[in-house]
Amino acid sequence: MSTASTGSRAAQRQVADLPCPRGLPLVGNLLQLSPTRLHLILERWAEELGTPYRFQVGSIPITIWTDTELIQQIMRERPHRYRRYQPIEAVLEEMGANGLFSAEGAAWETHRRLVMQALSIPNIKAFYPTLADITQRLRTRWLRAAERGETVEMTDDLKRYTVDVTSALAFGEDPRTLERDHGVIQEHLERILPSVMGRINALFPYWRYFKLPADRKLDQSLEEVHRYIDSMMARARERMRDEPSDTPRNLMEAMLVQQQQPQQHTGEPITDAQIRANVLTILLAGEDTTADSIAWTLPYLAADGALQAHLGEEAHRVLGDAPVCPDYATLKELDIFEAICIEATRLRPVAAVHSFEPLEDVVVDGVALPKGTRMFFVARPAMIDEKNFADPQRYDPWRWMRKGEHDAHTGAHDVRAYLQFGAGPRVCPGRHLATVEMRLALSMLMNEFSIEMAIDPAKINEVSAFTMVPDTMPVKLTKRVRAAA
Repeated sequence: MSTASTGSRAAQRQVADLPCPRGLPLVGNLLQLSPTRLHLILERWAEELGTPYRFQVGSIPITIWTDTELIQQIMRERPHRYRRYQPIEAVLEEMGANGLFSAEGAAWETHRRLVMQALSIPNIKAFYPTLADITQRLRTRWLRAAERGETVEMTDDLKRYTVDVTSALAFGEDPRTLERDHGVIQEHLERILPSVMGRINALFPYWRYFKLPADRKLDQSLEEVHRYIDSMMARARERMRDEPSDTPRNLMEAMLVQQQQPQQHTGEPITDAQIRANVLTILLAGEDTTADSIAWTLPYLAADGALQAHLGEEAHRVLGDAPVCPDYATLKELDIFEAICIEATRLRPVAAVHSFEPLEDVVVDGVALPKGTRMFFVARPAMIDEKNFADPQRYDPWRWMRKGEHDAHTGAHDVRAYLQFGAGPRVCPGRHLATVEMRLALSMLMNEFSIEMAIDPAKINEVSAFTMVPDTMPVKLTKRVRAAA
């Protein structure tokens, strides 16, 4: 047995020695688990049992961890010593979506290089005029809702926004979902991640033997999404034939170019199925995580009129008479609009559970973990721990504007405990695009509108749907009126 750098030099405990919630014979804790509330259940057990602990799904133990140092080190040791929880890859492979997020080994390294290039800062800078135009379309949609006095379901609108942005940047096509009310690809995409969540936590893969109504709807959505992606691939090939370029103009073209070249590690070209899987991975990641991160910011803004007023004035100072941030260089003046979103996701983590398993026998924090042991890192406990953040339960975006991890005036501020974009070699390649979208959308929102929640925020539920999402986010928008200069 090797000793992981993530733990002590000698095993003091076995997995079976870890505390475990009381369960039932044969099924263990399975009947106590609800996929849509999984992160909340794991957090409650962590409070009761301390960490690490384990729970049982049948005979399979799953270990739970909350220590920031451990997760940081394990993320640094991917993909060589640890991999993502294997059922994720198996389920996504079945759906034709085993791309960058879930692929392991040489396949991951190949696709990582492609995606990092597509989502690089120079590419996003060059793409900025299109990004600003899409943000302007979101503004137009919200102005219309404000004029009509309509309640806006913000998660839906924000997902349309992020799908349009991601598609235009990565694939050279803008589906313009913000201008349509029905028949948009986002309606099919939103079925996929909740289904992934349910299947990776199922005791056995029943859907391979019989289909429930929800499985049949998922199959229909997957078929529609794959048809959509195939049509994008066909149009990209036509553009490359009719309008040749010395360098690929987007991620889709880059993958199609590489498809024609033997791969260094395998000698095999990239297949259409692999391209399709990466396109779907990027659409899902771009649509869901960024949109929900922005959405979780809204209850905190709605509850603080003074903060809204300050943000409105700050946005107006930077944007002037422009409807959205006028150019890429000016984004650097919108730090506070990223901070309000980062602080919201510290308290409401969209990436609420990170899952891994070791590729060899390891010792972590004095616990012997055989190869393949399932490890869940629950994110929120570390982010609301006073050791990591001063006054941790308070929504305080200004903590992200101050420099330094800790001083006598500000208290603890350990940025390593904030893991919404991951860490190590497999840190999220889209994190820069996500923060640009946060700055653009939220500065436009605060410059143009004041907001109030259309329901009691306490009635908004956190739902585990692979990521952690709000079950609703209804908002009333009021056009901001400024006194004449």
